[in-house]
Amino acid sequence: MFPLISLLLMTLSVVSTLAQGGPRAELVFAGDAMQHQRQLDTARRADGTYDYSAYYEAIEPYIASADYAVVNLETPLGGAPYSGYPMFCAPDSYLTSLKDAGFDLILTANNHCLDRRDRGLRRTIETIQKAELPWVGTYCDAAQRDTIVPRMVDVNGFRLGLLNYTYGTNGIAVQGNVVVDYINRDRIRRDVERARAKGAEIVVVAIHWGEEYRLLPVQSQRTMADYLTSLGVDLIIGGHPHVIEPMEIRRNPATGRDRFLCYSLGNFVSAMRTADTRGGALARIVLARDSAGQAIVESATYLPVVVAPPDSQSRDYRVLPARDPNLPASTREIRDAFMRGATRTFNRYNVRVPEDTLGMHQSRVRQLRRIFPQPGF
Repeated sequence: MFPLISLLLMTLSVVSTLAQGGPRAELVFAGDAMQHQRQLDTARRADGTYDYSAYYEAIEPYIASADYAVVNLETPLGGAPYSGYPMFCAPDSYLTSLKDAGFDLILTANNHCLDRRDRGLRRTIETIQKAELPWVGTYCDAAQRDTIVPRMVDVNGFRLGLLNYTYGTNGIAVQGNVVVDYINRDRIRRDVERARAKGAEIVVVAIHWGEEYRLLPVQSQRTMADYLTSLGVDLIIGGHPHVIEPMEIRRNPATGRDRFLCYSLGNFVSAMRTADTRGGALARIVLARDSAGQAIVESATYLPVVVAPPDSQSRDYRVLPARDPNLPASTREIRDAFMRGATRTFNRYNVRVPEDTLGMHQSRVRQLRRIFPQPGF
């Protein structure tokens, strides 16, 4: 019976897609990709290498089905010796696993980006470059920042300008000429203006802010969100609290168009063990064009995910769709505890951002649309 229901859901989604028509771009944003000591211990193989290849197998189709996917890398790639909290440093294969999962852009401005000081920040950027991935948020020097900021990308004909900032770096200061994009209103305003001048139809600000473990935003987040809105920012993507916080689509008075705001996507992957930190949300934003041809935020949904710790079925941590009916028994209790807080928060405070109830089925439809790119499909 279940396969038949799945087929019906996919068929309905295809019909809906056919009816929509017009150019579209689908973006996916993930929360904080962290690496604690327990993750290091389980990823280490007998030959001394570190293998994260199983982490994202269950959700790779969902990520890969997006036209553009973004994740926050919340650990330096500073080289051995590796370490977890409080001074993170991950093997290079950690980045490889994110690339293999389908992520197209790496965010690097967060409170742990200087955990291995200037050298670690610089090596992180060099490793990302070797992987042939774009990034935004930290830079080897001011000249590099000038060539990159804003990070301009074309996604299905939509011109995006992406920016990334952090509230701080845990009291660790830059020692040399590397650059961290800290939250600064004047800097952000100039960067947004530059993005528009470079032709950005959609401006995205990914921002590391707020207070840890709070399911609702604090006043400083709300104030900054209002400021970003006044600048005409279209997508505001928050991280750092390690728990989910509300999402909304509201009319932006500065542009007269809808803007998307997520205060926190929570943890994408981590070894944290309190209930609210055991998962996060993948935000999917659909861009379209209005009757005048202007790029607009058409809709947004979220897919809740949980992190399954190693068990008898797998020695690895794994990111799994929270609604997966086939979750391992050892993960169901984790999922239920995480979803109690997440569901209560989203149901009460989200504005026009529902859960993606089709979830993984919808990812198959998106892949079909790539295979058959005729008008309207």
